[in-house]
Amino acid sequence: MTLLEIDLNKLEQNYTSLRNRLNQHSKMIGVVKSNAYGSLSGLIAKKLVELGVEALAVAYTQEAIELRGDGIEIPLMVFYPQVESFRDIILNNIEPVLYSKTSWEKFKEALSEEKKISYPIHIKYNTGLNRIGFHPDEAGWVLEQLKDSSFNVKSVYSHLAQTEAPKPNEKTEHQISLFEQIMDKHSQASSQKPEFHLLNTSGVFNYPKYHLDWVRIGIGLYGFANQPEWNKTLHPIAQLKTKITQIHQISSGETVGYNCGWKAPKNSRIAVLPIGHADGFSRQYGHGKGWVLINGEKAHIVGNVCMDMLMVDISDIQCKEGNEVEILGSGIRADELAESAGTISYELITALGNRIPRVLKI
Repeated sequence: MTLLEIDLNKLEQNYTSLRNRLNQHSKMIGVVKSNAYGSLSGLIAKKLVELGVEALAVAYTQEAIELRGDGIEIPLMVFYPQVESFRDIILNNIEPVLYSKTSWEKFKEALSEEKKISYPIHIKYNTGLNRIGFHPDEAGWVLEQLKDSSFNVKSVYSHLAQTEAPKPNEKTEHQISLFEQIMDKHSQASSQKPEFHLLNTSGVFNYPKYHLDWVRIGIGLYGFANQPEWNKTLHPIAQLKTKITQIHQISSGETVGYNCGWKAPKNSRIAVLPIGHADGFSRQYGHGKGWVLINGEKAHIVGNVCMDMLMVDISDIQCKEGNEVEILGSGIRADELAESAGTISYELITALGNRIPRVLKI
């Protein structure tokens, strides 16, 4: 049976390690979007609250509503709220990020309809990532709107494009400079005194001077920090395991899998594993790019990854049907496996499908 084992002790170790890096006055927003990066959002959120995280964040409103249903009562921030979800945000006491004139005006209308004032919001500025956010030149418009009592601005923030890049980095320095100007404008011109944040996990490691009032930590909580040296301070919290379904003896010259994707260069033994691209383990790991661990030894994937199965070469490994296989975990880090296929740990772990049971490590 294939399953994803979640280790809350490792989550606590990561939380503590990251918390100890923060400036004394900086608070933490724990990011639990995309089912807590492919794990279990409700379980992870509850543990982070227990550990003392000051706020949580998700990508979309439905994720936050589900956390409220799980009993999460601390502030919940939604990074990318869609206009259609504004009423649900208000009804569930969720804090939206406003990032454009349209989102601003539509949310104000929703507050008026629900007869709410001084509602907590966050303001996002686009300083160069060019994803979402007010342009820095729109700060004057934003500040003028804040004379209205509809909103209680809890924070003003931006997102850096490449915090893991070696310093000095011209792009990052330019973004920081723009955000410092925005901070000055809000601090001086607004009667509301918001708090500020700029950094994600990599930024916490690389730019300690700019921890500011808050930091937003996502991938770091789950054991990754985008640089080998930083990774050493963290532990992957999830281990993806399965068992060998069947073993085949393959003669030299025979092929394995769809499109005859692998041709045996010699007499070989092939193990079939019950996981495939329908489970989020992509075809890009086929043809030897990906591997698994069987009895502590590396077994490379042969041919194409199928929808529900994949095959690995066990010619030099002593094993039998039913033996346990580690696909991801402490022995195979998601960032290392992802790099072999030209992608990143985020994509690999968040893609793991709902067909894979999530269980707590006892």
